[in-house]
Amino acid sequence: VSTQSTGGAFTHEDFVGHKGTINTGDLQWMTAGRGIVHSELPASKGVSRGLQLWVNLAAKDKMCEPKYQELLAKDIPETTKDGVKVKVIAGEAFGVRSPVYTRTPTSYLHFTLEPGASLNQPTEPDWNFFVYTLQGRALFGPKQRAVEAHHTVVFERGDLLQIKALEEGASFVVIGGKPLNEPVVQYGPFVMNTREQIQEAFIDFQLGRNGFEKAAQWMREREGRD
Repeated sequence: VSTQSTGGAFTHEDFVGHKGTINTGDLQWMTAGRGIVHSELPASKGVSRGLQLWVNLAAKDKMCEPKYQELLAKDIPETTKDGVKVKVIAGEAFGVRSPVYTRTPTSYLHFTLEPGASLNQPTEPDWNFFVYTLQGRALFGPKQRAVEAHHTVVFERGDLLQIKALEEGASFVVIGGKPLNEPVVQYGPFVMNTREQIQEAFIDFQLGRNGFEKAAQWMREREGRD
């Protein structure tokens, strides 16, 4: 699960002992693995905004140990070329690579285009990609379709990302991943490959075993502080 603050601050903590605050532009990348209970709450006055991306793990990785990666905004690699700035949250762009490790091959790029600037970005031929627009307006694809903020544009596999910012410029994230080609069964916060595995995960959580040993005590302590 990737969480990035795009405005305001968020506090987070979990039963393993990780805790902290992410401010505007900061990033937290959490691998839930075999299981983790955590909380995320606004920590600033006014409106807090953020982007959260859930990335599925392959069956072979679902029982790995939980892991956190956290980057301050100043430590996220970025570069600018011909009026196009990119922050490389995961993966690589313009010869710059993110230090974030993703068990599932993932690309997560935050682009900001000056007015009239164009992006022509190749994509991996066997990956799925989509764009979520954050600010401004831009023209997408060879048909030059105009898209405003807070919309999602899905690309076909192997498409060249052709995006041109209009008069106010544009900001958007480009997110891609390699398909796992495995069955997905989701219920509540649990994502597994079969219904039987979902039932096992619920029982493990209820009985406090197989990775959830600290969950009940941690939740009681939180209730006592609130």
